[in-house]
Amino acid sequence: MSKPVAMDTDTATAARHARYGKLPARIRFEDMTEEVEAEGNVGVNAAYDPERSWNFYSCLALDLGL
Repeated sequence: MSKPVAMDTDTATAARHARYGKLPARIRFEDMTEEVEAEGNVGVNAAYDPERSWNFYSCLALDLGL
């Protein structure tokens, strides 16, 4: 088994930088999100309607008439 080698902080930092390079710049949360105003009746069209949910049902057997 090899024994861990004690390094001072500057040497360890230099070794880590040589091996991995530099981390990418941080992105603020505000830059990752965007608020957009909804157009038209999006909420009305996107609402779940159990009476019409069968309209969106897809089945290969039904499509083939089996």
